[in-house]
Amino acid sequence: MTDKRLSRRSLLTNAGAVATLAAVRSAFPGGAWAATADSPEVTGATFGFIALTDSSPLIIAKEKGFFAKYGMKDVQVVKQASWGTTRDNLELGSAGGGIDGAHILTPMPYLMASGKITKNNVKVPMNILARLNTNGQCISVSNLYKDLKVTTDAKSFAGALAKAKAAGKELKVAMTFPGGTHDMWLRYWLAASGIDPDKDVSTIVVPPPQMVANMKVDTMEAFCVGEPWNLQLVHQNIGFSALTTGELWADHPEKSLAMRGEWVEKNPKAAKAITMAVQEAAQWCEANIAEMCQIVSGREWFKVPVEDITERSLGTFDYGDGRKVEKSPYVMKFWKDFASYPFQSHELWFLTENMRWGYQPADLDSKALIKQVNREDIWRDAAKSLGVPAAQIPTSTSRGIEKFFDGKTFDPANPAAYLKSLAIKRV
Repeated sequence: MTDKRLSRRSLLTNAGAVATLAAVRSAFPGGAWAATADSPEVTGATFGFIALTDSSPLIIAKEKGFFAKYGMKDVQVVKQASWGTTRDNLELGSAGGGIDGAHILTPMPYLMASGKITKNNVKVPMNILARLNTNGQCISVSNLYKDLKVTTDAKSFAGALAKAKAAGKELKVAMTFPGGTHDMWLRYWLAASGIDPDKDVSTIVVPPPQMVANMKVDTMEAFCVGEPWNLQLVHQNIGFSALTTGELWADHPEKSLAMRGEWVEKNPKAAKAITMAVQEAAQWCEANIAEMCQIVSGREWFKVPVEDITERSLGTFDYGDGRKVEKSPYVMKFWKDFASYPFQSHELWFLTENMRWGYQPADLDSKALIKQVNREDIWRDAAKSLGVPAAQIPTSTSRGIEKFFDGKTFDPANPAAYLKSLAIKRV
């Protein structure tokens, strides 16, 4: 970009941003929150984050003083090396030298609460307090396949992979954690074009900040990760983005704000205060994208060039293969269109997909597990205390029937029918 430090004034020329800023101001007319009998039980908590743009509401809540504003002045936000590290530190809790909560892949709290990814399969109760974003991930492919015009339709990619495999090449595609959101997007995309992610390729785990370096040395054919790593790949001319994940499923849920269940149970007022801070930060991010990018790109946070974050955050998508879209409808969202609210129907989809690929058992009581993990009640209570307009608070825990790029639909009232409709699956 010619101007790497876009001004707040230029950003606010966008009508959507203006509307969002107005909503923020109307929600917080007094500009501050006064301590009351609802003051939090503690003033601190330790959160983990991975260097991904969708961690921004958590980082901004710290940087802009929103945690302190709601009585949580001693909150710490600490970088994690990988999602595996995040899991390990959540198991420990801050009392054991770990963390109390995290910016996290939405299925992970469910996998922890059911003991599927924890040491000795011990169940670690977890709560999801809010969603951190919708949209904003990408599936990127090595430049070796650029001439194939790979998009949401990966059939040409499937043919090329079959030839390479027949010639003896070991084919690897990467995601960030087994059963996580990136794993689910990658698997859905591959399977929709007839590529079995367990048989036709090797699906491997690579931490988000290491994706670009690994593709640079030709260790993978494709990967799925959040920004800024996909745009950095394009900027370094190593690969291209076949698609942004909103093209698979428009306004799909992504990362969540999660905490250890016992912490929330012990400190319910503090949990609400944290949720309030992150809600206000989400609204701030929506209205101040350029400044947000400047902040999170810094050395103490992502430590990447700001131009690797800004373009796609503002809705300009240079896919790296000749396609360029301005004002993409699939831009990452933090607040608008209920992006912050943790719909239970979305978590049911993740659990259903986890069953599809064998990460959860086919007889899982999804409703019971969602009731245990999902704390949309805290989100609603926090939003009402903030004075969020009723129009910005969902009236249902379900967003209804969801539609995917390949014509499939997911009806939360009948997840079994969705699962039955999928050709490639392990269940």
